[in-house]
Amino acid sequence: MTTALNTIKVLDLTHVLAGPFCTYQLGLLGADVIKIEDPSNPDCARGRGPDDDLNAAGLGLNYQVQGGNKRSLAINLRSAEGADLLKSLAKTADVIVENYTTGALAELGLGYDVLAAINPRLIYCSITGYGDSGPQAEHGAYDNVIQATSGTISQCGGVKPGVSFVDYATGYAAAFAVTAALNQRAQTGRGTHISVSMLEIAMQMMAPEAAAAQRPASVARGKEPGIASYDTQDGQLMLGAFHPAQYRKLATLLDGLGHSLPALTQVHTWPDVWALSDTTKSALRDIFLTADANTWVTRLRAADLPAERVKTLAEAVALPQLAARGYFQPSPSDTDIPLPTTAFHMGGKGATVHQAPPTLGQHSDAVLSEMGLSAQQIRQLYDAGIVT
Repeated sequence: MTTALNTIKVLDLTHVLAGPFCTYQLGLLGADVIKIEDPSNPDCARGRGPDDDLNAAGLGLNYQVQGGNKRSLAINLRSAEGADLLKSLAKTADVIVENYTTGALAELGLGYDVLAAINPRLIYCSITGYGDSGPQAEHGAYDNVIQATSGTISQCGGVKPGVSFVDYATGYAAAFAVTAALNQRAQTGRGTHISVSMLEIAMQMMAPEAAAAQRPASVARGKEPGIASYDTQDGQLMLGAFHPAQYRKLATLLDGLGHSLPALTQVHTWPDVWALSDTTKSALRDIFLTADANTWVTRLRAADLPAERVKTLAEAVALPQLAARGYFQPSPSDTDIPLPTTAFHMGGKGATVHQAPPTLGQHSDAVLSEMGLSAQQIRQLYDAGIVT
């Protein structure tokens, strides 16, 4: 699986979560990813995470979980010499991924137009909060700001979800766009500029709700009875009953347990689902209180109904299912640090983390040497503070 992109060189000018996650996915697929950071202002994720020692070393867990399979080059792009180094790297690169504020790299003379003139085959992916056009194009944003802007927090009852899912969905979308652009380049011989909008990603993840918000229903509807969680004797149960036939399966299961709910047997269409009375919903809640969550999971799965006890994150990461798939792999430099991989297998195999998340500038010498610079030239760059 790691050979899928093994001929592709990616220049990673990203920071925090969305951009680094995009390039991490490309690295897991075999691309040569060179993470380029400012020596005096590196990726702030390096200093974030629950372990203070790792944070102090610039290897915070927030950085490490998307830092593997990359090399690190620390150069000051605000200097003329640093900008020239990036231009030289761009001559042989396939992809640049950046998530600076719209126009920030262009102000340094490193925008798409400049680099595409140097390398017409270059794919230049820009990840921003709002895209590169429109009245908010130049506004900066983070995951929490986009959740507020997009209506996501409102949809979640006014509470911000405790995960940065917009960032990670954006990273996936960007990686998908890059691979699509690579395929397009194989046909046309030319690269392209990709503009990824976090706001639009948030809308994509709420597509049914976003469409409905523009076409309000004439009749207010409550939550479907099978979508909400139910309290049991020892925890919460999540039942996935979305199709009318599943309500009839539930009726059969409950009837066999001595709980007759005739209304469920009459569900044949979506209007029937919405028409279920409060009395039936209340009866369902009472029935699920008669046993513990795991008992209900066993019963419901046996009836071909998706169900699961609501787990804590600590329980979820220890699931045997994840271990069987090899989703988490120990860091090559520290076996106590589990690194996530791809959420898919190709040809029956998952990705491999073969290179630990690098320290800042760990591969500067190697990358500069590959560019053809002599040891003396490299030393001069170090002495001038252009490279670390």
